[in-house]
Order: sequence, then structure tokens, then C-alpha cells
Amino acid sequence: MTAAAPFGPLDFQLVLLRRMADHQPDLVEDARAGLGVSVAQMREANRRWQAMVRAPRSRGALARYRSVLGEPERVVRRKIGDLECDALLWPLPLWPDLRFEVLAAEGGAVWNEWLVRAPRAAGPELRTADDLVPWSCTVDEVARAFPPARPMEGSAPTRWQLEITLPGGERCVAEFCWGLLQRRLN
Repeated sequence: MTAAAPFGPLDFQLVLLRRMADHQPDLVEDARAGLGVSVAQMREANRRWQAMVRAPRSRGALARYRSVLGEPERVVRRKIGDLECDALLWPLPLWPDLRFEVLAAEGGAVWNEWLVRAPRAAGPELRTADDLVPWSCTVDEVARAFPPARPMEGSAPTRWQLEITLPGGERCVAEFCWGLLQRRLN
């Protein structure tokens, strides 16, 4: 029996894709094929990630991200309300205009982890419901484009929903996985 290869950025991208497959199986299939990996490899990456997360003596989330993704491309100090945290940003080849962002408090406690637009990368122009194309925009971009936006609980830890106001006053819900738009409901 041989030891498994180290879990790295490719494996992590497969973990993100595995959860997104629930909403956008065709986009995930295209992405998986573009990465040159099989469905079995995607499942195995997800199995290994879950084992790392649930291990009895698991390292903390921030240490896990650093071990898998390496040193972040950027670390930015942020103030959110009265709280300060570090935003750590990593590039992922599958989404070159996005970064995987981890918000971490002093001591390394992770508050949030998701995909955000890369610094200086142009996001989409979001004006109408038709602009809400799967995988085109992030939670923050949709919230800014369609105020007021009301955060809602998602159906899993890596999922978020926003109730947004479209032009003309119509309300709808945008659903995200790992911070990336998956679909519009209503």
C-alpha cells in the first residue's frame, strides 16, 4: 500500500467543486474535465478533506488551509464592525479572477471562508436578474448590486443565501456555494 500524495490546491479545488455539483453539475463536470481528473478522484479528494476536518486531533482550520494552500498571496487587516481580523487570500487556478478568502481572528479562529473577487480584477456588471449567471459573481458583488440585501441561512455550512431587491422592487433569493453564485430562486 502506498501513502497518499500530499493534499494540495488541486485537491482543494475538487472539494469546492464537489459541493457545487449539487447546484451546477454541468459546470462542475466541465471544470473537473478541464482539470484532468476523474469523478473518483474528486470523491477521494472530498473524502480526504472531510477526514482532515473531522479528525479527533485535527489542526485548526487556519493551519489546515495554510498546509493545503501554502502561504497566502496576501494578508490584509480588516475591521468588521468593532472586530478586527485578518483576511488571507489564496489564488486558485480554476478561478483566476477570484481568491479563496479566509477571515481569521487573533489566535487563528476562522470566522468565514469563501471565494471573493481578486484585488484589481473586474467583476461583472450586475443590473438585472438576467445578469445573475451561475459562477459569475460573489456574495459581496450581488449584495452591493441589489440592495437592500438580507443574508439568509443556507442549506449547508458552505452555502449562503441573500434575499435581494431587483430593479422594479421584485424580491428574489440568490444562492451561493463557497461564496460563488450558483442560482437564483423565485
